[in-house]
Amino acid sequence: MELNSDTMKKIRGLIVFTVVIVVAGINYRRLVDVAAGLMHIVWPFILGAAIAFILNVPMRNIERHLTVFGQGSRLRRPVSLVVTILLVTGGLFLVIFVVAPQLVKTFMNLQSSIPVFFAGVRDEAERLFASNPQILEYMNQMEVNWQEVFQNMVAFLKSGAGTMLNTTFSAAVSIVSGVSSFLIGFIFAIYILLQKETLGRQIKKVLEAFLPEPAVGRILDITALTERTFSHFLTGQCAEAVILGTMFFVVLTVIRLPYALLIGVLIAFTALIPIFGAFVGLAVGVFLMLMVNPMDALIFTITFFVLQQIEGNLIYPYVVGNSVGLPSIWVLVAVTVGGSMMGIVGMLIFIPLCSVLYALLRDGVNTRLGKKGGGTAVCEDACGPAGEKDGGPGAAGVKTGNDTRESLGEYYKTEITKQR
Repeated sequence: MELNSDTMKKIRGLIVFTVVIVVAGINYRRLVDVAAGLMHIVWPFILGAAIAFILNVPMRNIERHLTVFGQGSRLRRPVSLVVTILLVTGGLFLVIFVVAPQLVKTFMNLQSSIPVFFAGVRDEAERLFASNPQILEYMNQMEVNWQEVFQNMVAFLKSGAGTMLNTTFSAAVSIVSGVSSFLIGFIFAIYILLQKETLGRQIKKVLEAFLPEPAVGRILDITALTERTFSHFLTGQCAEAVILGTMFFVVLTVIRLPYALLIGVLIAFTALIPIFGAFVGLAVGVFLMLMVNPMDALIFTITFFVLQQIEGNLIYPYVVGNSVGLPSIWVLVAVTVGGSMMGIVGMLIFIPLCSVLYALLRDGVNTRLGKKGGGTAVCEDACGPAGEKDGGPGAAGVKTGNDTRESLGEYYKTEITKQR
């Protein structure tokens, strides 16, 4: 191997990289502490960026349709932001004031309905096992003091809350810290939404100053793809949740099943979690209706699966469509992995994140196959179609070499320009 300047530069880089890895491995505990401290500092800004991204989805549509002000009016952006905040907070307060009283009322009713339900189950069992006196004798010995059960539940919740909070001081500190982080993040989000074009130009200038032009173009392409995917996923899941919750409320009200409003709102919220979310609402609804009438629980279960099929096969594909462009098997993998790593938040984040990685992998495979002259057949077998069905970046077929990368970049830049 010839020891020229390029080779020496690579050797020095390899040595530096090895030293950094060794030092990091020796002092990993200290690095974890430093990372935790930095995360605590930047967390309000991360929260603000997340709030800005969520609010930007409805705000962008409101600003586009706000024709009262002129195209270049300075009031158009602030008015659309205020309208968006009022709509979001109004919806949250409406749900809180509608659902919270229903939950309190339902919990109070359960205290009296659960003993009645089990007494009915016991009477029915006595009728069925009347020919077996040993079973009847065993059942008669089973006495449950439901008042004591509820008192123990309340005591458990109190002790659990006391253990979790530990002291009043620590609770106050955590509350103040959470509120302050939210306020800082909210103010940061408002600034981002009001100055998003300016911030975008500044970030682009910084990238162009320190990175080569191909790297800047690639970063902008990936950013546009990520924004588009997350926006479509958020819009799709919210639309599905509203449609599904409204359908359940109307149908349960028409067939006169109890807890129609509570179950409708609950299913609307749990439907935000893909695949598994609505079944959480099913479990809660079945439990509540079992306490009233087991036949109502059976009717509700049948109604649930019928409405799920109608919404999933007839309404959702036309109203929402393929919001992330990810095959079903990978959606299941993303939900499972995200839920195991980060809980409910992970379930919501990992689907669009995996969709972005899936599209980048498809782009990379197509580019390499294009350079080799291999066409699209191998990529479509390994990665799925390149977007013909959903009008994605591969709808026009795979080109060769740099044409693929340029067409993808132009597609994502056009999409993000349209959305703005």
